[in-house]
Amino acid sequence: MKNICFYFQIHQPDRLRVYRFFDIGKDSHYYDDFVNRTILRRIAQKCYLPMNKVVLDAIKATDGKFKVAYSITGSALEQFERYAPEVIDSFRELAETGSVEFLCETCNHSLSSLRSENEFAHQVRRHKATIEKYFGVTPTTFRNTELIYSDSIGKTVYGLGFKTILTEGARHILGWKSPNYLYSNDIQASQKLLLRNYALSDDIAFRFGSGATTAESFVAKVNAEEGDIVNLFMDYETFGEHQSAETGIFDFMRALPEKALASGIRFVTPAEASKKLKAVAPLSVPHPISWADEERDVTAWLGNELQQDAFNKLYSLVEKLSIIDNADLWADFGRLQESDHFYYMCTKFFSDGDVHKYFNPYDTPYEAFINYMNVLSDFIIRVNDEYATKN
Repeated sequence: MKNICFYFQIHQPDRLRVYRFFDIGKDSHYYDDFVNRTILRRIAQKCYLPMNKVVLDAIKATDGKFKVAYSITGSALEQFERYAPEVIDSFRELAETGSVEFLCETCNHSLSSLRSENEFAHQVRRHKATIEKYFGVTPTTFRNTELIYSDSIGKTVYGLGFKTILTEGARHILGWKSPNYLYSNDIQASQKLLLRNYALSDDIAFRFGSGATTAESFVAKVNAEEGDIVNLFMDYETFGEHQSAETGIFDFMRALPEKALASGIRFVTPAEASKKLKAVAPLSVPHPISWADEERDVTAWLGNELQQDAFNKLYSLVEKLSIIDNADLWADFGRLQESDHFYYMCTKFFSDGDVHKYFNPYDTPYEAFINYMNVLSDFIIRVNDEYATKN
C-alpha cells in the first residue's frame, strides 16, 4: 500500500524595525510590531484559518483517515497569541481529532544546530514544552529548521529523545536511491529518516498556479512513484498566500483526500510511518543539507561573509548569556537567532533569486546586514553591561 505523509511548516519571524546607527545604546526595542501584526493577520485570514477548516473537514469526511503533521515555531505561536488567538484555537480543534501530529523543532526557527549544541538543545526543549503547553501533546518526531540535517545533527537529536527526523531528499545525497523509502541515520542506526519528495512537493508549493495539477493527476503521479511512502513537505503558507485561493489550491486540497483514499493510498503521520515501515538502508549525510535552493545546502543562510560575520558575532554571546541568565536578554537572543534574518542577507541571485526576493523586506542584502548589525550592536552593549554587573 502506498502512503502519503503530509507535513506543513508554520513560521512567522519577528521582523526588525528600521534600526539606525543613532539608535544604538538608546532604544532597545528592535521589532516592527505594526508590520508583524499586519502580516500575521493577513496570512491568518488568507491561509491559516481557511486551510485549517479544509483539513478539519477532510478529517471528518474521511472518519480520521486523512492525516497531517505540523511544525509550528515558538515564534509563530507567540505572534498568534498576541495578534490572532483564533488561529491557536483552530489548531487545538485539529489536535483533538487525533489525526494530526505536532512535531518538535527549534523554538525560534534558528540555525543553532550549526554552531552551538547547548543552545540547540535548549531551543529544542523549549519548543517541546511550548507544544505541550498549547496543544497538550508531547512531540515525538523532530524536524530541524529548514530541514537542516547531517549525521551528527541527527545523533544529537536522537540524544534529545527523538528517534524519527525529517529532512530533504537531496539528489546529491541519494544518488540513485529514491526518497520514497524509510532510511536510517548512518551513525545512529535506531534513528529513522523521512525524506522529502521535492518534485511532488514542489508541484503543489511552487508549480500549482500553472494550472497543470488536479487532484486526479496528482494521485496518478503518486501511484506511479516507486517506494513505500511519498513525503510531501512544504510551507503551510503555500495555501492561500503563496498560491492564492483563485488558483483553486483549496479546492485541490478538498478533493485530494477522497481521491487518494479511493485509489488505495493511505495517509500517515511521520510517527506512524516510522512505526509501520522498515528502514531499507542507512543514509550517509556527512555535511548539512536543507530544503533550500537548488544546492540543498545551508548557503542560503551562511553562504557569504555578511551572513557569517553576523552569525559568528551573535553566537559568540552564548557563554556570557549563560552566566547572566537574564530572561529579557534570552528572549531577544532567541528572536535574533531566527534564520530569516540571515536569509535576508543572501546574495544568491540567478536561479534562486526570485525566491529570496519574495520573502525579503529589504531592497538589498546589504541593507538587511546593516540593519541587523545595528540591532546586534545594541544587544551586545546590553549583554556586556549586564555581564559587568555580575563580575
